[in-house]
Amino acid sequence: MKKGNELRPHIGIYGRRNYGKSSLINKITKQDIAIVSDIAGTTTDIVRKAIEIFQIGPVVMIDTAGIDDIGELGKLRVQKTLESLDLIDFAILLIAYNTFDEIEKNLITEFKNRNIPFIIVHNKSDIESLSPDLKNKLEQNYNVPVIDCSTKNDDLQSLIDLLKLYIPESAFKTPNVIGNIVNPGSIVLLITPIDSEAPEGRLILPQVQTIRDVLDNDSIAIVCKETEAEQVIKTISPEPSLVITDSQVFSFVNNIIPEHILLTSFSILLASKKGEFNYYVKGTPYIDELKDNDKILILESCTHEVTCDDDIGRVKIPRWLSEYTGKKLEFKIVSGLENIKNINDYAMVIQCGGCVVTRKQLELRLRPAIDAGIPVSNYGMTIAYTKGIFKRAIQPFVKN
Repeated sequence: MKKGNELRPHIGIYGRRNYGKSSLINKITKQDIAIVSDIAGTTTDIVRKAIEIFQIGPVVMIDTAGIDDIGELGKLRVQKTLESLDLIDFAILLIAYNTFDEIEKNLITEFKNRNIPFIIVHNKSDIESLSPDLKNKLEQNYNVPVIDCSTKNDDLQSLIDLLKLYIPESAFKTPNVIGNIVNPGSIVLLITPIDSEAPEGRLILPQVQTIRDVLDNDSIAIVCKETEAEQVIKTISPEPSLVITDSQVFSFVNNIIPEHILLTSFSILLASKKGEFNYYVKGTPYIDELKDNDKILILESCTHEVTCDDDIGRVKIPRWLSEYTGKKLEFKIVSGLENIKNINDYAMVIQCGGCVVTRKQLELRLRPAIDAGIPVSNYGMTIAYTKGIFKRAIQPFVKN
């Protein structure tokens, strides 16, 4: 999947084998995205497709294997289906033949454990219509809409209407953070080093997102490299109300930006938009409590080519943490949204900015650590702390 598509709301379709999940996703998208067959268990892995749904907008549809799959391979497919719950913002539970028992109840429990909103769709109404009694029972028990449909029909407007109504607005929008810091017409200076991690001819995604955020708030974005930053800060007038820098040059930028000008990093800005910001603020000072042989889990939301000396998560943060603490620390790197095992083995978790994942995905990613009482931080806050500028870096987002 292309970067950028991950930021769209993710809608997952769940249910038993041969209930029409793949047919439904094909009908919604008006494309043959998923293989359709009368043979139960045809869908064997997660299928993701970025699409535009008329009247809703850009989303990612996720087709899953049957939750009732059997056998050794079936168990693995069910596990993959359950793991996909950590990707989605909204769920469609597909039932059929008026069947609803422990399988469906357990799936709804998983939705609720993750605070995933959902609706229930009774499919194959051309074979057997939804019982009014079952409809009433489900609506009363779960306080969600239950509709009858058939993928044999082309009219899915009632389903589209429900999606429009029940997909949470937060899945489409991120908080307006910069607008709460600067006024329209203010100058925001963005300091963006061009190093080996920057794609040739382009800026990295957090920088692009921030420029758009500045423009959306009717402010003025000035962009320069760190090598020109000192000259820029001396010459532009009026002076910037806010400076946002790459965390890797935090120390240098801190020294050249006057104290009265607000300063933060792209990573910390992202944390304030869609991360567990308050948990990061609380957890970051635990760096001072780290001991020899403590294990630190570093979470990268994307997978990328690793460079030898410049990689921020795999090279620089471990080095800076080791130098700052003077301790012999162990580091584990997990990329993408891979399942985290043995979370209690770690003394601390450090998450990247999360520019390529949704707010919901980042929340669910960190939830095991937070629930276990393990301190969490992110790249920007960790770097700021080791460089002695933590309080200044979070000041733009902390209410007095």
